[in-house]
Amino acid sequence: MRTLLSLSLTGLAVTPALAGELAVTVEIPKLQVAEYHRPYVAAWIETADQQFVANLTVRYDVKMRDNEGTKWLKDMRQWWRRSGRDLTMPVDGVSAPTLPVGEHRLAFDTAKAPLNALKPGAYALVVEAAREVGGRELIRLPFDWSGQPLAVEARGENELGRVALEVKG
Repeated sequence: MRTLLSLSLTGLAVTPALAGELAVTVEIPKLQVAEYHRPYVAAWIETADQQFVANLTVRYDVKMRDNEGTKWLKDMRQWWRRSGRDLTMPVDGVSAPTLPVGEHRLAFDTAKAPLNALKPGAYALVVEAAREVGGRELIRLPFDWSGQPLAVEARGENELGRVALEVKG
């Protein structure tokens, strides 16, 4: 009996066998403004109750002298509160240069960290953008991590255009 119970509990904790790709599409809209700066953009995963799980990407001005681009990361307020203030930038595999106007597809291998550690359940992809002399916008896309393919999307109003999440097995 003890062996069966142990096997049953172990079976409940198994992460779904996802060998595929999680793709995040982020559209940076063309804005007609007097002074345009590319937005800083962060994308991360959180639980359904908004607890931080993992950073996927943080896009900021990585080329500024003396790492000065990090000065404005705190303008992405939700990301900063969830994980940003605890990071030392740059972060290998996470931080990268800002994105120009257009649609950008960012792909992540589901068999590698941090996605390989996700347990089945309800999560949200959160994408936040903040722009110097501009606004700030956050989009939250709820999704179920079950090992099955999925596709969800939403559209921002100002700083972000279409944001999509797709998981392929």
